[in-house]
Amino acid sequence: MEASISVVAGELVSRFISFLMNKYHSSLSHAQSEEKLVERLQNLLMRVSMIVEEADARYITNTGMLLQLKTLSEAMYKGYRVLDTLSYRNLQGSPGIDEVSINDPSSSSLYLSIPVKRSRTKAEKDEKAMRLESDGALKSLEIVVANMAEFVVLLGGCEHMSRRPYDVYLYTKNFMFSRHTEKQKLLSFLLEHKNPPGDHAPAVLPIIGGFGVGKKTLVAHVCGDERVRSRFSILHLNGDRLLTILDHGRTMSGTILVVIEFASDVGDDDWKKFHLFLNRMRGGSKIIIISKLKRLARFGSVKPIFLGVLSYDELRYLFKTLAFGSADPAEHPRLVQLADEFAKELHSKQGSLVAINTFAYVLRMNLSVQFWRCLFDKGVRYVKRNLSIHGVHPSMLIEQGHPVDITDFALHPLTMTSNVPIKEESPSVTLVELLADPSVTPEGNFRLIAWESRIPPHKSFVHFVTSRAQDTHEGSSALPGRKRRGVPI
Repeated sequence: MEASISVVAGELVSRFISFLMNKYHSSLSHAQSEEKLVERLQNLLMRVSMIVEEADARYITNTGMLLQLKTLSEAMYKGYRVLDTLSYRNLQGSPGIDEVSINDPSSSSLYLSIPVKRSRTKAEKDEKAMRLESDGALKSLEIVVANMAEFVVLLGGCEHMSRRPYDVYLYTKNFMFSRHTEKQKLLSFLLEHKNPPGDHAPAVLPIIGGFGVGKKTLVAHVCGDERVRSRFSILHLNGDRLLTILDHGRTMSGTILVVIEFASDVGDDDWKKFHLFLNRMRGGSKIIIISKLKRLARFGSVKPIFLGVLSYDELRYLFKTLAFGSADPAEHPRLVQLADEFAKELHSKQGSLVAINTFAYVLRMNLSVQFWRCLFDKGVRYVKRNLSIHGVHPSMLIEQGHPVDITDFALHPLTMTSNVPIKEESPSVTLVELLADPSVTPEGNFRLIAWESRIPPHKSFVHFVTSRAQDTHEGSSALPGRKRRGVPI
């Protein structure tokens, strides 16, 4: 009997050791396979990014090439996201990352998305999903690389843009980010498009897109091109004062590029008067319409350019690049995870480039996990508060000029309003200053400068803020049914 038990025990121990050995070799093989995957992704991304950057410095008029450039850039941004995920996912559930209790009812979705422990089943599902996504990203890159031989040959025949130091600054700092095909279409309209013989009316290109998607940035970047500047005298007009050109137009001469920004619709009769006046100008003059109103596309003589929000992969890449600046993300792996959460939140709420730039600028000043988490939490509470009060996302309220509650970013209750007359003598604070240090909030009402564009025409986004300091703490500084958590920065 004892001999039988000994044999059975020996067999069990032998099988257990065999199981552990197989598990070890499987784990080792998987780690080596993942290493090769990361290395392959890095090599492909290096090649693709090199081609995209070179294409961005050429004048491309071929429609097929523009479509392929769009495919290249989409695969590139997806590849960068997957590469980061592979590089930093081993931190999921590591000790110390969950510094805030997940039982805290005021904790945002950020903390809940980084659990302390994961079940084996969930871990296996996540592993499988990640493997499928990484394989998909690798396959996409391999396909575009395999098919870009003709693109590279044709690219060599495209004229090279001459870049000034300022243009390089824009490129490396990503102020003119992505929009590769849209930029090329706009350049083609300005430099290549010609009216039919006998038609001297200025060609009209509408650029239509939502609030803060980069319409004026795109136009400003293209207007900085040397060939555009040498061909046109550039005139910027406000759509509300469209017909003022009739009074000052006698001083205009040469080939004119008129850039008009419309905040509201314009009557057909006023547009006909304006367009008829420009018919007298020298042939080759052109008009660009900038607006969020799709109905203004009716004035276009060519197909409009519609700008949507950046894809998640593009937005994530831009946000991470701006938030880390010159710092190496590899030295701040937990912040990379937090940057992903910021990007998801901004993209899910149709985040504008103004919001992306503002938050990234503030985060770059303080590469602290606590600071980043605290700012994210404030942003989540800010959205929830306005949804609770108005039933509408604050970005929509801002776009429509309605009051927005920004109490969560300050030390006492505040209401922000857009599109209202603002006295110049009112004290002013930038949103960057307010987010970084709420104690800078002036007493009483003030001007809040949400963002000042670094490129011409240096557009400022200014709002009027009304203080509600007399409101009780319980009545306005906390969400209904929730206890506000004070986290010092």
